[in-house]
Amino acid sequence: MSQSEGRVARVTFEDARERRVHSGGVELCVVELGDPGRPTVVLVHGYPDSKEVWSEVAAGLAGRFHVVLYDVRGHGRSTAPRPLRGGFALEKLTDDFLAVADAVSPDRPVHLVGHDWGSVQGWEFVTVPRTEGRIASFTSMSGPSLDHFGHWIRDRVRRPTPRRAAQLLGQGARSWYVYALHTPVLPELAWRGPLGRYWPRYLERAEKTPGGAYPTASLPRDAAHGAWLYRDNVRARLRGPRADAYAHVPVQLVTPLGDPFLSARLYDGLDRWAPRLTRRTLPAGHWIPRTRPDLLTAWITEFVTSVEDGRPGVPARGRYADRFGGQLVLVTGAGSGIGRATALAFAGAGARVVAVDRDAGAAVRTAELSRRAGAPEAWAEPADVSDQQAMEKLAEKVATAYGVVDVLVNNAGIGLSGSFLDTTAEDWRKVLDVNLWGVIHGCRLFGRQMAERGQGGHIVNIASAAAYQPSRALPAYSASKAAVLMLSECLRAELADRGIGVTAVCPGFVNTTITSTARFAGAGADEERRLRQRAARLYGLRNYPPEKVADVILRAVARNEAVVPVTPEARGTRLLARLSPRVSRALARVRPPL
Repeated sequence: MSQSEGRVARVTFEDARERRVHSGGVELCVVELGDPGRPTVVLVHGYPDSKEVWSEVAAGLAGRFHVVLYDVRGHGRSTAPRPLRGGFALEKLTDDFLAVADAVSPDRPVHLVGHDWGSVQGWEFVTVPRTEGRIASFTSMSGPSLDHFGHWIRDRVRRPTPRRAAQLLGQGARSWYVYALHTPVLPELAWRGPLGRYWPRYLERAEKTPGGAYPTASLPRDAAHGAWLYRDNVRARLRGPRADAYAHVPVQLVTPLGDPFLSARLYDGLDRWAPRLTRRTLPAGHWIPRTRPDLLTAWITEFVTSVEDGRPGVPARGRYADRFGGQLVLVTGAGSGIGRATALAFAGAGARVVAVDRDAGAAVRTAELSRRAGAPEAWAEPADVSDQQAMEKLAEKVATAYGVVDVLVNNAGIGLSGSFLDTTAEDWRKVLDVNLWGVIHGCRLFGRQMAERGQGGHIVNIASAAAYQPSRALPAYSASKAAVLMLSECLRAELADRGIGVTAVCPGFVNTTITSTARFAGAGADEERRLRQRAARLYGLRNYPPEKVADVILRAVARNEAVVPVTPEARGTRLLARLSPRVSRALARVRPPL
């Protein structure tokens, strides 16, 4: 055992059952978790990993499925073929998989999940005739079919365009390590020397993987053996890709958008090869079994369950279903207006939704509507965002009961109109407690959880066009929203290195119920009622629906946009504030028509 291996403790699986399976002269180490009477999910690891890379995903799936993991030949506790050359051909790897499947699930097809080279193998398994009937579904991540990749390259060479040429050159640059692994001897020396020692630190820094011991104790030996995966397969398949490499099972494709090794464009046209295809994307790097085990567990569970129930796959739900499906989204002020519309939009994209509102009944209603809109799970949580203790309890409960939030939408807010001299200290406290402190509490509590998890996330703060367009009628409201805008800009700079995006959304005039609850400083009860009715009529005539704002919010998160004015007037006043501040200030002096 090398010095590097001796310092690293092998990850163990609680309640696991181990067996040895023989295949083609090698002995495979196979581990099983969960009830063997339930559907079997087989997890196949990639390069340079061993089965331990799946530890958290396997633990998450074991409560619902019979989970099987095995070390690919030459990795972990499986033996290596002799000689190594030719011993890692895809045909022999297919023999290994079938031997494992026959041993752990002889009477039922298995659900296959592969990462990196485990996914490359998986594509072979689901496209060759001899595995038909032994596989029920396939979840692929960070590993294309070599046959599909070969056709992808040929299409771009034979029918070049500037865009296709750029895609080809881009993927060629990303594949630098493939060329390196084809060189003789040097990769083995590097892995058994400095690269093997440095690799865990690289993953921790570049991929934000959890710190501590690397899960693969045999890393240097595994990586040296695994170089033959590339040497035995890549050049041969890319030169002569199979023309009949069609998947004979439903496929779920999970694409990490931040993968430094594989471009998302590599999967363009995959529907041709996998007719029953479900796509998922997430903002993450390559090693998602370690960085996003929670999300993968949810997606695999949903997909396998859908196939077991006789559905062809997870149906596409909403424009951003591949981006937000299965993610946990929390929306404050979700009882009505923009908050409810946003919760329903995320639900329509397949997200799990936590609807937060100080009106418990309204939150419950939004949760019910979210489930109808497509959310696999939705919960209602009553809370006053201005109450620090209430928000702390909410953050603790959400993390414990539902998990760490992937997208936080700080939407809760109140309106206040009236001149500065008519605005009392109590008026200021109320508007700042909700509009500013509510956002601060949300960002501080849920943003910290995102940062500590180390898997990225996104925060959306609902500001207003009033944040950059001054008005004599909205000093308190404008000040609170301007503070939200600047807070968002500061947070975006601070959290970028942690993979957490921050967006400030500035809606403008939107037809919501905020006008019916807005305060008018200095006005008596009757006058305030009249002003509310007048404001509601004006907003109704403008008739910009909150659903359009919700669509913009999902787009902004998907694109990681910084500041997003929504309505035409919001975009116009932002442009005016930048190009001609003097005109913007002149408009601020105009008395509102109330």
